[in-house]
Amino acid sequence: MKLDFLYLNEQDMLRAGVMDAKKCIDTMRDTMALFGKKDYLLGGPKADEHGLQVNFPGKSDIPDFPLDDGPDRRLMAMPAYLGGRFHIAGQKSYGSNSHNLQKGLPRSILMVTLMDVDTGAPVAYLSANLLSAMRTGAMPALAASYLARKDAKVLSLIGPGVINKCAFLCYMEVLPHIDTVKLRGSSVHSKSALDMKEWIEKNYPQIRRIELCASLEEACRDADVVSEAMSVTKQDMEEFKLDWFKPGASVFSMGSFFVREYDKFLDTTMTVDNYGMYEKYMSNFISRGPVDDLGNKREWCIMGMHFVHLVNAQKTARSAVRNLADIVNGSAPGRISEEEIVMCSIGGMPLEDLSWGYDCWQSAKEQGIGTTLTLWDEPFMK
Repeated sequence: MKLDFLYLNEQDMLRAGVMDAKKCIDTMRDTMALFGKKDYLLGGPKADEHGLQVNFPGKSDIPDFPLDDGPDRRLMAMPAYLGGRFHIAGQKSYGSNSHNLQKGLPRSILMVTLMDVDTGAPVAYLSANLLSAMRTGAMPALAASYLARKDAKVLSLIGPGVINKCAFLCYMEVLPHIDTVKLRGSSVHSKSALDMKEWIEKNYPQIRRIELCASLEEACRDADVVSEAMSVTKQDMEEFKLDWFKPGASVFSMGSFFVREYDKFLDTTMTVDNYGMYEKYMSNFISRGPVDDLGNKREWCIMGMHFVHLVNAQKTARSAVRNLADIVNGSAPGRISEEEIVMCSIGGMPLEDLSWGYDCWQSAKEQGIGTTLTLWDEPFMK
């Protein structure tokens, strides 16, 4: 039996609508609804694995051995199944190395394979840098549609890179009153921050003021919505202080949210995309020991792990940490008051890559976009 699949390169994905912010948010809503109904599978025996990651050491005596010598150094396979209207299996492959930038490449290079649930055969192979960035950016915007104040005007983008650029596209779909943007890069002279400022000025005339912030504190204070998407080395992590956030603020973290004053989260509304995933992160963190390969103290820097720590320390109940999926499905409230401070951890799941990849694949098929590749006419061995 002949077996074909559709290959979509980056230009094909653009033609298929991968950058459509509104549709991506709608797809993420469908995804989280299915997640809340448990119509999905992730990796691992408890279906709670973000993926299987190769952990590079900090040092090695072997010549040319790959090292963890920059932010987000990883090789990762992220398998999943998603039910409902998607009924698709597959995985995202994730390769990342900050040194790619010196070669004129993106830090991360991603692909998504969509697979027939029953046979495991590939049905599509997709360029996934834009796919992954858009689904990542759509998730905090989806959360903001339930958790941010409807009159939010000041949006702070901490980490003005690709992820927050895609997030900005999506925030503007659900927060129509935003007229001020604060940008926090590595400095006020950060090229990425200056590029983001220029891009916003060109494409969003409704934004009346753009501020380049000199410090993390400046970026957080007075913001109605804070969108964190930093990728930094462990040595360069800055500590957030929860006292910086004003009453009514909503904070969405997709990257590094380093805090030492854990107990102050107890005065906020804590929300997660997948609590079990952060439990697994904490378990893995503990198993790796208190110091890294270089003898440095290890500290977690993911917002959802702070919540797990508070539950494990019996300082709050598990029920105090809300699930975004329950909010989407109407079994838990969104924002309760105008004054509450919302802290929402968005770690991302391959379910989102599958769902947005599926919808882009369907769009490509309808438009006749992509290249059909043949795996075999007949398998050589059966």
